[in-house]
Amino acid sequence: MATKNNRHKGQSRGRAVQITAVEEIRASLGDGSLRRDLLIEYLHLIQDHYRCISDEHCVALAQELRISSAEVYEVATFYHHFDVVKDDDARPPAITVRVCDSLTCSLFGADALIASLSTHTDDVRIQHVPCVGRCAGAPVAVVGTNAIENATVELISKAVENHEVDAHPNQHIGFEDYLESGGYDLIQRCQRSELTRDQVISELDNAKLRGLGGAGFPAGSKWSILREQDAPRLLAVNIDEGEPGTFKDRYFLEKDPHRFLEGMLVAAWAIEADACYIYIRDEYTASRLALAAEIQILIGQAPCKLPTIELRRGAGAYICGEESAMLESIEGKRGLPRLRPPYVAQVGLFGQPTLEHNMETLFWIRDILDNGAKWFCDNGRRDRSGLRSYSVSGRVNKPGVHIAPAGISARELIDEFCGGMLSGHEFYGYFPGGASGGILPASLGDEPLDFDTLQVHGCFIGSAAVIILSDQDSARKAALNAMRFFKHESCGQCTPCRVGTAKAVELMTQDTWDKGLLEELATAMEDASICGLGQAAPNPLRCAMKYFPQEFE
Repeated sequence: MATKNNRHKGQSRGRAVQITAVEEIRASLGDGSLRRDLLIEYLHLIQDHYRCISDEHCVALAQELRISSAEVYEVATFYHHFDVVKDDDARPPAITVRVCDSLTCSLFGADALIASLSTHTDDVRIQHVPCVGRCAGAPVAVVGTNAIENATVELISKAVENHEVDAHPNQHIGFEDYLESGGYDLIQRCQRSELTRDQVISELDNAKLRGLGGAGFPAGSKWSILREQDAPRLLAVNIDEGEPGTFKDRYFLEKDPHRFLEGMLVAAWAIEADACYIYIRDEYTASRLALAAEIQILIGQAPCKLPTIELRRGAGAYICGEESAMLESIEGKRGLPRLRPPYVAQVGLFGQPTLEHNMETLFWIRDILDNGAKWFCDNGRRDRSGLRSYSVSGRVNKPGVHIAPAGISARELIDEFCGGMLSGHEFYGYFPGGASGGILPASLGDEPLDFDTLQVHGCFIGSAAVIILSDQDSARKAALNAMRFFKHESCGQCTPCRVGTAKAVELMTQDTWDKGLLEELATAMEDASICGLGQAAPNPLRCAMKYFPQEFE
């Protein structure tokens, strides 16, 4: 057998390739031709098997893909969930405990939990990580791939000792049950021409359905624009909900994955897409495993004509929630946002016109087309149209995903859906749209929570991640937590965001904030950043200074 020092001659670009590493790569990836766009999937296979990605594996994988080792290395090191190690480095411990320290978990003692963990040995690694999408159960720790809500040192230690590191798919409506409830009847009607593409798009326009990932672009208009583009066309689904406080997509996946899949198929039919790519964040292990299983059942027992469906796994990069960065990641690259124009509807995935949608938008398609646009619109409040899924966390009795009328206020959400504030806590403020949506005081708690209603206050609804603060919390500390998140998650491509978030954190940790300098910095980030991360990062700090002046006296 070849030893570790044996070299494979003649095909290396920069570093010699070790035969044993090539053999290991081939064993991990299996037989068959390899695709450059699946680079991140291959890196996951290596990471899952070896708990890390060595330099030797990077070089060997580069040879197998016929690309440079530098290209593999720059992709692997871009994503937080890949442990890239030097040849002489030890592998990471067998078990990693990831403790979320984002907004809601920080309210419920994440820092103290991390400080109190006594399980840190040579066999356990403890990490601070950003939001893992389980804010209703804060504080949250992930042992291996097993999420522990309402985490304590005791629960974490038990999970480590029992080697409970495998996530299991949650209970959900499976394929057979979905069929019995009328599932996939809609897409069959579409394919039989009982509904025309114009009729479907018109109904979505009448329902005023908008993109529910944050930007809020009208869904029907998106479909119309795609139909005007030259074929072939593609569809990309965004389930990379990394915005702190957001967990609605995970909720729907765990509950009724085929409803979303049917909406995706209707969208693909409407724009005549050849393939659908589903991008799901790596933190959602159980949801991903369950979705992968249901997709295989759907393909095996297809009740209608199906396009190509590919499920892609993120690797821990908030920036990939931005539509063009997600497409770059699907292509097996670093998730760097693209400059516009051209827009993804014109030149998107693999250079083809692409319809990009948040998963929740597609989830509502069947309900709207089955029940009619009027049904959807009539559910709104304060002259707003439709229903929204609010991810509510923080100081309330019943956190979770609450499907409520669009236009409801934070105060009404608390009282009517969340069982009121926690005992001993008074409503003090709230994030209406996750970390990037800004912070509003309780005095503005009656404002409608919907698109186009909060901009006048320097905020936005975004993904409807509503985090409730009480009089025992600090808006100033919450703003700093948010800015630390943006610093950690900046892709580094543009200076205003990369340097601006780091400088803002430095200024915000001072006992006295230099408000003039912070505002100047915020303006530069807002005006000059390439994408929404840097543009929205200043929102929490600006709101803290504007609406909570008592914290700066």
